[in-house]
Amino acid sequence: MRRRDLGLGLAGLAAWPRHARAQQPSGPLVLYTSQLEPDAAQTVDAFRRRHPAVAVEWIRGGTGQIMTRLRAEIAAGAPRPDLLLLADSLTFEALKAEGRLRPSPELATGGIPAEHIDPGRTYFGTKLITTGILHHARAPFVPRRWEDLLQPRARNQVAMPSPAVSGAAAVHLLALAQNPALGWGYVERLVAHGVQARGGNGPVIQAVAGAERAFGIAIDYLPIREARAGAPLRFVFPEDGVSAITEPAAILSTARNVPAALAFLGFLLSREGQELASRQGFLPADPEVAPPPGFPDPRGIRTMPFDAARAAREQEETLRRFAALSGG
Repeated sequence: MRRRDLGLGLAGLAAWPRHARAQQPSGPLVLYTSQLEPDAAQTVDAFRRRHPAVAVEWIRGGTGQIMTRLRAEIAAGAPRPDLLLLADSLTFEALKAEGRLRPSPELATGGIPAEHIDPGRTYFGTKLITTGILHHARAPFVPRRWEDLLQPRARNQVAMPSPAVSGAAAVHLLALAQNPALGWGYVERLVAHGVQARGGNGPVIQAVAGAERAFGIAIDYLPIREARAGAPLRFVFPEDGVSAITEPAAILSTARNVPAALAFLGFLLSREGQELASRQGFLPADPEVAPPPGFPDPRGIRTMPFDAARAAREQEETLRRFAALSGG
């Protein structure tokens, strides 16, 4: 993990009128994030252009790495971050259950739909990273619904990320299990039809791009990006819904600089923050913000209903059940 201390922009601060400076958050802010490093740097830079009196220290790592670090700090009685920006709601549900998150009823959420916001307003979705169907440009057919992967022409031709490795794949499995139209019956038939779990999303995309498999189950932005670069890939948002992780952000109950943390959260959810997410290649959580090139109108994308609190309770058993079913 790498640390960036972006310091206090004194020259920029001096240019602000006195009355504006008095209303601005200030001081140190510690952010732990699983964003890709270039995206984290862009996000912090954009925030500081709006709030130059805040000195942001950010630490970046995978969600698992960040949580290992945070758990050690909590055990030592000294959690450092004011703010977390991590991959999925399951992580935040666990922290919420422990009373580690600060409710933020005062936060303006802009155009973010209610389904992407924790009902207790302790964590807030900042973007959508959906899981849909990937296929090779010369696949025998174009799948439109999840059931299409059970067609005879798809037997032994579907790859997926392992839910034990990929957080998005775990959320997808939990969403399928909760979906009354699909459920465990669909998962069992998919396994019996020869679906192959292959680590993370990268190996799945490689298998389809190399025509080793005709179809894949994968997150959206990577194959869309590769297709724009010329790879023989197509991504489908199934008509019966995609699962999604929302890269939520939350303020810890132990935060030292709540005003600055609220300002950062507000920036992520604002029109400006959502447009930045789109420029970074992600589907904004606000459906009124234009998506990146290669994505459809987000208002036409259907997402599966997902009870994050229930999923957090059932995650361990669900992963065990899938491992026993798939043999790994």
